[in-house]
Amino acid sequence: MRLHDIGPRPGAKRKAKRIGRGEGSGQGKTSGRGHKGQKARSGGGTRPGFEGGQMPLQRRLPKRGFTNIFKKTYSLVNVESLGGFQDGEVVDSAFLEAAGLIKNTRYPVKLLGNGELTKKLTVKVQAASKQAVEKVAALGGTVEILTL
Repeated sequence: MRLHDIGPRPGAKRKAKRIGRGEGSGQGKTSGRGHKGQKARSGGGTRPGFEGGQMPLQRRLPKRGFTNIFKKTYSLVNVESLGGFQDGEVVDSAFLEAAGLIKNTRYPVKLLGNGELTKKLTVKVQAASKQAVEKVAALGGTVEILTL
């Protein structure tokens, strides 16, 4: 057996249905569309979701909630994740991005107080929880809140 001998299994490939090529083909005259009506016309048919004039499902269901366009989204960093830095280091959003703790600097950074801190750090972020500020200050570090 050679590579050029290999082919699809018998019956795996079918010829395309040639529509509108005479009565003898079995798909002539109306070309499988039946007689008249919306679906028989060129460009006929209905849009997605149309239910024949009945009130469509997407309009029957109740509306819920809303999207707050003024919502502030923060990149969150916990105090425990700052343990890998050196004593006295200045930690800001660019430093956190380089360390892989935040994905990008597009969003403001918020420091949260989850976990324990063992190093004295200077943290420059846009927001911080009261607990996080207390934990950094307890070790002699500072938290500077930058304006948004």
